[in-house]
Amino acid sequence: MKIGVIGNGNMGGALGKLWSSRGHKIMFGSRNPEHVKTMAGISPNVNSGSIPDAVRFGEVILLAVPWQGVENVFRLAGPIPGKIIIDCTNPLAENYMSLVVGFNTSGAEEIAKMAQGARVVKAFNTVSSGVLSRPRFDDSDATVLYCGDDVEAKKIVAGLIKELGFEAIDAGPLTNSRYLEPMAEMFVQLMFAQGMGADMAWKLLRRK
Repeated sequence: MKIGVIGNGNMGGALGKLWSSRGHKIMFGSRNPEHVKTMAGISPNVNSGSIPDAVRFGEVILLAVPWQGVENVFRLAGPIPGKIIIDCTNPLAENYMSLVVGFNTSGAEEIAKMAQGARVVKAFNTVSSGVLSRPRFDDSDATVLYCGDDVEAKKIVAGLIKELGFEAIDAGPLTNSRYLEPMAEMFVQLMFAQGMGADMAWKLLRRK
C-alpha cells in the first residue's frame, strides 16, 4: 500500500519506518521538503517530498503534525476526495496540559470538515511513540482504539494497526473521537504531570 506521511516527528517518523519495514511504500511530506530528505535514505520503500506530493502519492494519508499546524496542512494539500486519512493528532494546548477542542465536536470531526470528501479514521492518538515498536506488554498486546464513519476505510486502518502487533478495537463512528481525544489528554497527564513516563499503554480487558 502507498502511504503518505505528513509529519516526521515521533509519531509520523516511527509509523512511517515501521510500515516501510512491512513492505508498504512511504512518502514523507513536509512544507519544507528539505526537512524530510534524510528520511528517504532509511529504506528503499521510503521517499520524500512536499505535502501535496505525499497527498497525491498516498492511498492512505497519516496526519501526524501538532494541532496548531493542521489547518495549514489542508491549505497546502489541495483536494483529497476519497483518500483515507489516519488522524493521530490531538487538539492539545501548546503546553500539552489541556484540550482546545472537545465535547460538542472533536479534532477529528474538524479535520473531516477541512478535508472535504476524505475518509477520516481516528487512530493511534492514544498511543505513545515509545511503544510503537514494542506493543507487547507481558502476555498482552496494547490496544489501539480507532473510529470513523467509512466501513472500508476502518477495515484498512485496522489492518495497518494489527500489522504492527497491536490489538485493534473499533470504537464506533467518528463522533466518538470526542471521547478518544480526552483519553489521550489523560495519557499525557499520566506521562508528564504524574511522572509515569511513556512506556505504558491502554489495554481493553474483556471476559471470555
